[in-house]
This record gives sequence, structure tokens and C-alpha cells, in this order.
Amino acid sequence: MATIYLDTCTLRSWRDGDEFSLSEQANNRKIWDRVRDFFPHPYTVRDASSWIRMNRSYQQPVNLAIDIGGKAVGNVGFTIKEDIYRHNAEIGYWLGEAHWGQGIMTEVLPAMVNYIFVNFQVNRLFGCVLEGNKVSMRVLEQAGFRAEAVLKKAAIKNNQYLDEHIFALLREEFVTRQERISLAGKQ
Repeated sequence: MATIYLDTCTLRSWRDGDEFSLSEQANNRKIWDRVRDFFPHPYTVRDASSWIRMNRSYQQPVNLAIDIGGKAVGNVGFTIKEDIYRHNAEIGYWLGEAHWGQGIMTEVLPAMVNYIFVNFQVNRLFGCVLEGNKVSMRVLEQAGFRAEAVLKKAAIKNNQYLDEHIFALLREEFVTRQERISLAGKQ
């Protein structure tokens, strides 16, 4: 089990009992409009139960619940790619709408990046953001990711072709950033 205590929330492994808060938070069209289509909409308690069961099967968690006040209100996670991309991982996240604009993801993302680089053999971490989601792009930039590419009309969501913005962070960039933060703290 993984637990990371932050000022605004706790990141923890998914657990039985999260089904109702997960389905309540995730069943939101505004969230679904910003994520991939494999994220169900409507998001039911049954969908939540399947998600939790799948995540409980991992020995080392790759998805962590964003917990506020004992309730799961979002997710941050990653997928390690395969074959020649096996040292790449894609990070993804969402947060219940009631918690938007409170700086939660700005704190969550760097903590998750640290968790990934410390515990997994990842050299390149990247995030994909659909056109128009400026807040998510800014969260990635604040966590040290740099804009890497814009794939023109590469995604389709709600029957519209959208640009996909790719942001990336290399392990060496992460290490350099951590060293700078450490040095700044000593001054």
C-alpha cells in the first residue's frame, strides 16, 4: 500500500469502500469531456467497483486515490509503455469538480512524479492533454514538464477532432530540478 501525505490531500491506494465517493465524483460530464473515452460516462458504482478491484490487484500501485476528508475525490496514475517504449510512462489525472481551483493538482502531480521516478524504472514521463484544457497544461508545466509536441487533430472527442498536446519530463530533468529545489531550501 502506498500513502503520500500532502497539505491539501492524501494520495493512497484504492480500497474497498471507495466505490460510492468514486462514482459520485467521476460521474460528471465536465470530467469525461477532458479524459479518454475508456473512462465511463455515466460512471456507475459498478464501474467504480471494477476500477478498485483492478487497482487492488497490483503489488505496487500505479493509480492512487486523491483523498480529501477520508473520501476518494480523484485519481492520479500512470501507465508504463511496452517494447522499445518500456522506459516511458504516461501520467494521467482527474479531480472531482467541487475541488477544482484549490491548488490540489498542483501539489499532487509533483508528488506523483517523485513516486514514479523513485519506485519505477522510468526514464521519460509524459502527459497528453486535449486541446482547450489550459488548466491541465499549466499543472504539468508547474510540475516541471515541458511542452514537447502538438499532434494536430489527433484525437476525437464528442465527434470533434482535437489537437493533443504532449508534455514530457525526463529523469535527468527531474533530478536536476530536485537538486535545485534542495539547494534553494538550504539558502
